[in-house]
Amino acid sequence: MRAPSRPLGRGLGARLTAVGATLALGAVAGCSGGSGTSHDAVVVWHGYTDKELTAINALGQEWNKAHPDQKVNVTFAGMNDDALKKTLGAFVSGKTPGVAYEFGSSITTLAKRSQTQDLTPLVKSTPAFQWNDFFPAARQAATTPDGKIYGIPALVDNLALVYNKKLFDAAGVSYPTPSWTWTDFQNAARRLTDASKHQYGWSYFNDGSEDTVWRFIAMLWQAGGDLLTPDGKKSAFDSPAGLSAMQLLHDMAVTDHSVYLETGDGQYQNLFNSGKIAMLWTGPWDLAGIPKDVQYGSQILPGKVTHATIAGPDNYMLFNKGDRKTAWAFLQWLDSPEVHLRFSIATGDLPLRESETKLPGYQDFLKKYPANKVFVDNLSKYVTKSRPNIPAYPKISQVLGTAVQSVLLGKAQPKAALDQARDQVDAILAGS
Repeated sequence: MRAPSRPLGRGLGARLTAVGATLALGAVAGCSGGSGTSHDAVVVWHGYTDKELTAINALGQEWNKAHPDQKVNVTFAGMNDDALKKTLGAFVSGKTPGVAYEFGSSITTLAKRSQTQDLTPLVKSTPAFQWNDFFPAARQAATTPDGKIYGIPALVDNLALVYNKKLFDAAGVSYPTPSWTWTDFQNAARRLTDASKHQYGWSYFNDGSEDTVWRFIAMLWQAGGDLLTPDGKKSAFDSPAGLSAMQLLHDMAVTDHSVYLETGDGQYQNLFNSGKIAMLWTGPWDLAGIPKDVQYGSQILPGKVTHATIAGPDNYMLFNKGDRKTAWAFLQWLDSPEVHLRFSIATGDLPLRESETKLPGYQDFLKKYPANKVFVDNLSKYVTKSRPNIPAYPKISQVLGTAVQSVLLGKAQPKAALDQARDQVDAILAGS
């Protein structure tokens, strides 16, 4: 998922800034279209911009020079937010790409289509691909509930606590630590709030979208709860854990007034940068938007039972267009530890594999993006669950988004909101 629309996978949308940064990726000149093309090249759609666009084009060029008989056409196909819509439209028009970058949330929709390739046989017959080397969150997002693999990890991220050191110092509040509890977090947010300055301790997305929901799910897990029952047939969030999470949101937003309610227009980052918001629960996609003169730190999320966080992975998906052998070979190379780490160093995107963190170049990554260490560590320590890859999830998310929004606005009490959401979600899962 990147930017506010990222949580369903941003691929957490792509950055909305102009292309500008250059990249030392060993790019090879002399090919048109950024990646080098031919009439039979496998078309690879993506929605990357800025540094990621420069990086993926350079890698496409590098691949094509080394594999003149297996060329790819790495093509910007519009913002990642519209990837699913454009892919489905391509199925109708017959102009399907060979590979496309898709949000993790799109896998259940696309897996039903005849054009989408089941990658399970390819992954299982290619031990050198080292499927289990990918972080668990990335593998989960690429796999349907029946155990079939339809995606190759393209991006993985997660939420951590990012804080403005200047505001903490001014308020005399100690910086967040790995042992912070919800109580520590709430107390700090209260002390960091100054109504006279329109300054808030924390910001929470309150537009009712998946940005609202996935933060609540992280809190639900932190309190020891879960979204659905193990068989996926009933809701499980109307529980003591769910009530604890919803009550914390209510108390901070309605009682303490320590929360800036972000409406989806992206103002939260400007307010953080200008010293009006002290803490964010956000991902690595926002770090690039923090000016160098803003002193900030990152820490794991506060905990109640655990310090659980939540990931928003995206995938490359293969379709029945072009040479599948070339497409598969290219994706194996693109996701190899050495190549993907170079991509991470160039862009700030997190490593996809455990083995990337063992390579010498990983220290270069940390030196360039020191705040990202918390997010990488989260992938192996605190990303223990994933949102369910089921067709009903978008409807479930909509119900929960409305429930959380009503509580943050003081229009509903936590228990009543949970009860109503439970009934609606159970009806959705029952097929009503």
